Amino acid sequence: MPFFYTVVFTSITHQNNNMIQHIRTTLALFICLILTSSSFSQESPIIADGAKLIQVYDGFSFTEGPAVDPHGNVYFTDQPNNRILKWSTHNGLNPFMNASLRSNGLYFDNEGNLLAAADEKNQLIRINSDTSYTVLVDNFEGKRLNGPNDIWVDSKGGIYFTDPYYQRPWWEHSESEIQERVYYLSPDSQLVMVADDIVKPNGIIGSADGKTLFVADIGDSKTYSYSINEDGTLSNQTLFTELGSDGMTLDNEGNLYLTGNGVTVFNPNGEEIEHIDIPEGWTANVTFGGFDQDILFITAMKSLYTIKMKVKGIRNFSE
Repeated sequence: MPFFYTVVFTSITHQNNNMIQHIRTTLALFICLILTSSSFSQESPIIADGAKLIQVYDGFSFTEGPAVDPHGNVYFTDQPNNRILKWSTHNGLNPFMNASLRSNGLYFDNEGNLLAAADEKNQLIRINSDTSYTVLVDNFEGKRLNGPNDIWVDSKGGIYFTDPYYQRPWWEHSESEIQERVYYLSPDSQLVMVADDIVKPNGIIGSADGKTLFVADIGDSKTYSYSINEDGTLSNQTLFTELGSDGMTLDNEGNLYLTGNGVTVFNPNGEEIEHIDIPEGWTANVTFGGFDQDILFITAMKSLYTIKMKVKGIRNFSE
């Protein structure tokens, strides 16, 4: 460097050392911002390349409980309007059942019958194709259930369901008769309490191999895993993540999908791998549907959303 420029640069450096340090800091922050922004454009491990979130339908009061049937159709509830709707792989949205007993969470059993957590009268019910229904259970040891909320069925046909207490405007009673718990209705119709160590159990889903049950404690912002014993009871409660959830599902790679603030996805090790932003105040539930179970259906407030995925759901109706 020529002597003149060396002198001038040295003078400026001495006089404006603070300014140069500020410029360096600003440049460093700018570079970090660029690097951070570019990370959002990286290929998702689970979302199909180029896929976008689609608002399929809106205008509901509050959507909940999406469940896939053996043909890939997805049923979901609009609980305040007391109805169940069906999204068909062939002809889109159609009503399925009005006066649905305020059904909330839904799940198909292994024979293709629709189960519903119907909290109008605090019941777990099975709905037939003609929308007639059978009450499976409405009490535990003579005490009224709080309001069955979410459901999962094991390979034997046993039914796990959560029973939190949410005061409903259509109830005449205003207090609970029983603790908030998780129950198992065995294939021979015996109701067993399997977890009472959760503040407010809500979302529930079992692994593809039937060995692990995930339960969200929305009252304590946690999600737990349990080992499923041969008789359907649970053991080995383990904290999976410090995040509660309303509903949940699993994909064929063992990733767990939690809802609330959009959809947050965790790998089997409990590490967050994806977050799907949903433009609604609350995201209630998720399931995989479609012919190949590679479309994620998301119920959120007044809308039903879908997004195409690389991964698939784990329902196997041939069990």
